[in-house]
Amino acid sequence: MMWLGRKSAVIDLTKIEARLARGVEQARKQNIIIPTLAQQKDPSKVPGKAKEDLAKIGLWDVEPRNLFRITWKNEPKPKGGGYGGVNYIELPSSLTGVNARIIALVGKWFPTGAHKVGAAFACLVPRLVTGQFDPTTQKAVWPSTGNYCRGGAYDSALLGTQSIAILPEGMSKERFDWLSKVAGEVIKTPGSESNVKEIFDKCWELRESGQDLMIFNQFEEFGNYLWHYDVTGHAMYDVLDRELGKGQYHGLALSTGSAGTIASGDYMKQLFPASKVAAAEALQCPTLLENGFGSHRIEGIGDKHVPWIHNLKSTDMVTAIDDNAVVNLARLFNEPAGRAQLVKSGVPESVVNQLNLIGFSGICNMLSCIKMAKYYDLGSEDVLLTVLTDSMELYGSRLHEMQAEMGDYSEENAIADQTRYLQGETTDNMLELSEQDRRRIHNLKYYTWVEQQGRTYEEIQAQWNDDDYWTSVQRQGPEIDALIDEFNGRVGLNN
Repeated sequence: MMWLGRKSAVIDLTKIEARLARGVEQARKQNIIIPTLAQQKDPSKVPGKAKEDLAKIGLWDVEPRNLFRITWKNEPKPKGGGYGGVNYIELPSSLTGVNARIIALVGKWFPTGAHKVGAAFACLVPRLVTGQFDPTTQKAVWPSTGNYCRGGAYDSALLGTQSIAILPEGMSKERFDWLSKVAGEVIKTPGSESNVKEIFDKCWELRESGQDLMIFNQFEEFGNYLWHYDVTGHAMYDVLDRELGKGQYHGLALSTGSAGTIASGDYMKQLFPASKVAAAEALQCPTLLENGFGSHRIEGIGDKHVPWIHNLKSTDMVTAIDDNAVVNLARLFNEPAGRAQLVKSGVPESVVNQLNLIGFSGICNMLSCIKMAKYYDLGSEDVLLTVLTDSMELYGSRLHEMQAEMGDYSEENAIADQTRYLQGETTDNMLELSEQDRRRIHNLKYYTWVEQQGRTYEEIQAQWNDDDYWTSVQRQGPEIDALIDEFNGRVGLNN
């Protein structure tokens, strides 16, 4: 959101009444009722009429009531689901090769099949309910390396506003096929997952085109940070409340991407001050680890820059994951020969049958947890958390491409991949961060955000030096919810 001073990161909630009135009318026309963050954390607070409507609606349907499915607590079914507990799976030692308990929140059961729809919601809604964004005149621009622009295009479609999705041309076919049906316009930028600057360059080109548009850049939008701090953080605590018992929560590992999801680590550190937060990236593009660059195949995690909304003061470790491990484990987890080998080696069949819930970035996150468990020598009472942003539903074409390139996947391939990439995962290519290391990585923001994207030296200093910088945005949830309630009241639909 707009910068309001040097001492905080607060989301701008200034009202623009004329635009707000048009937004209210558009929401009425589109039959839009907006859920609050409180309802997304606790769906028992969702109005009964909305729950009745959801019983008839598919999870991916472009239907306004699906806004109430932007929660970790959807019933895991493709149509007509209600609510339950947080969706998660535990990855057992027979799979991971470590004693520590690794528990992963599952993103498949969000609309669009990925949790990024929540981050997009939290970037769009504050602008909508204040009138800063006018859905009747402006196009919503969603720059992304994959799932965020899908979530933004979806939210825009529900609102009945035009959207522009921007993502690298090298992303999976499934993403483009879906976007072609939902987004108003799809722009393919050069490169692949790690080519983020090309996305930013396209945003500047659009700004200078004279079009009436608003760019929701997830890499700098504090709505993204707030949603994961508040909603994902609460979901993690709910899981621990159910699973921890007499064990000990040790920390979490998450790929950085836009640095939205890793904001949940700030929430968990406030509850568990001794816990660790590990930031994962691709070994082929070790930006945090080595100030490096390159190209990689772990779709969904970005690279070559440090996102503006990444709070480095809360990051304790960096891990770099070989993209060869990710793509080969995707075959192990999903090809018949791979699954048969996992069962033969002692992984419960019930677990193997759920491995399709783990997309590419999820495999990266799992491997980062394994590295953490080995580095800290964690035992069976220690718990690590992570997130499965999406599922293999968005990567089926990649399996076909690998099969065409490398041939059928055999038992020998499966044994080799399990041995090398699971049992053989090591503590190389990782760094426990000192205060100097954290500051070094934080300072990398300068080259992207000050030199290229219009932020200031004073702002980047405030992120590091001002104690209230991050907590100011963390406290904004209730204020945003009050604005949502006010907006819904003006819309006047029966909720």
